[in-house]
Amino acid sequence: MPAPPVDPYRYSPADRPAPGVAGPAPTAPPTAARWRRVWGEAWRLLAAFAVSMLVAGTVAWEVETGQRESTPDLLALDISVGLLCFGLVLLRRRFPTTVALLIAAASTVSVFSSGPLALAVVSLATHRRWWRIGLVGAVFVVGGWVYGALYPVDDGMNWVFDVGSGIGAYALMVWIGAYVGLRREHLAELHERVATAEREQASRVAQARANERARIAREMHDVLAHRMSLVAMHAGALAYRSDLPPEKVAETAGLVRDSAHEALGELREVLGVLRGLDGPGAPRQAGPGVPVDRPERPQPTLADVADLARATEEAGTAVRVVDETDEAARLPTTTSRTAYRIVQEALTNVRKHAAHMPATVLLRGGPGRGLSITVSNPTPATEPATAADIPPSGLGLLGLVERAELAGGSLTTHEADGGFTVRAWLPWSS
Repeated sequence: MPAPPVDPYRYSPADRPAPGVAGPAPTAPPTAARWRRVWGEAWRLLAAFAVSMLVAGTVAWEVETGQRESTPDLLALDISVGLLCFGLVLLRRRFPTTVALLIAAASTVSVFSSGPLALAVVSLATHRRWWRIGLVGAVFVVGGWVYGALYPVDDGMNWVFDVGSGIGAYALMVWIGAYVGLRREHLAELHERVATAEREQASRVAQARANERARIAREMHDVLAHRMSLVAMHAGALAYRSDLPPEKVAETAGLVRDSAHEALGELREVLGVLRGLDGPGAPRQAGPGVPVDRPERPQPTLADVADLARATEEAGTAVRVVDETDEAARLPTTTSRTAYRIVQEALTNVRKHAAHMPATVLLRGGPGRGLSITVSNPTPATEPATAADIPPSGLGLLGLVERAELAGGSLTTHEADGGFTVRAWLPWSS
């Protein structure tokens, strides 16, 4: 059995589900909504009853004064048919055209049906199906003419008045119904716009959160991979070189400790920069309830590549930096930070997969020409022994490609002739 059509008048526009979106599971309506619907139906029936009483009272006065011919049996039929129409009009939302036609036909013998007829015509006009409105209007006008013939008035022009007043009343009811329908559609459209705006806002917030998580993940990977590779290398050397003197063991252990402390420090700085302030004018929090008065250090930029190369050399990997950039001070901060992370991750890969092999960092470019980064190193014949102890993430080069693309540039890798090269290009506005 097909489901009954959605009644656009039983609920407010806010209660109707948005087009294309599944509505909520059917549940018992709240008490307030139920009483609102009951009152909405009750006042319409009361208004229809008032109209019926007014028209029936006018006809009864005409009969009483002798202006209109009628009999007690015809008056009883009039009232009975009118009451049936009051029950029939309750189905107007489910069968609007059929109910309007039946009540219009009933108006041929009953003026007490005027109220239900007005309510049915207004309800039908809200749909603005003009051929149906015209069909009901024709039956309505004919019914008024028939009623004038059954209950004649002593004036010879009674049928002209009945037909003319019927057409005018019907036009007024159609106008009211069309206006109500347009207003309901306008309110439903406004509610849909609000719901769409809320969904779009929620989608933008979710996308922003996902982007921020990805950015944090990239920063965490770049910082921790660099420092933890140092820790793994030194710890691996301690594990493989059991013949080291106590002084060398202590020195290497100190390097492991310092690298771990530096990793924690850089991790804290990255988190401080990414989290920002907890609120407008609020101090940063180093921990739960612990404010930090001094600002976090800025993230490293291309100017810190020399310090990065020095730290890499101290770990046992020779690095030569060739800087051929023009006006490096004018390099945008975001681009400079991206360039530093690319060099850092490239040197981390050299240390992991080509330990003790020299690396060369070549920087070229200038405003309007872009920044070119090339990191190259020879590849060893065999994998270093300590490299097996460093678990590969598999995300290093992928993260570099994502960083370069987010900055508007590109990154490629090339392995040939016993060497491995990472080439990146970043935009540098003039």
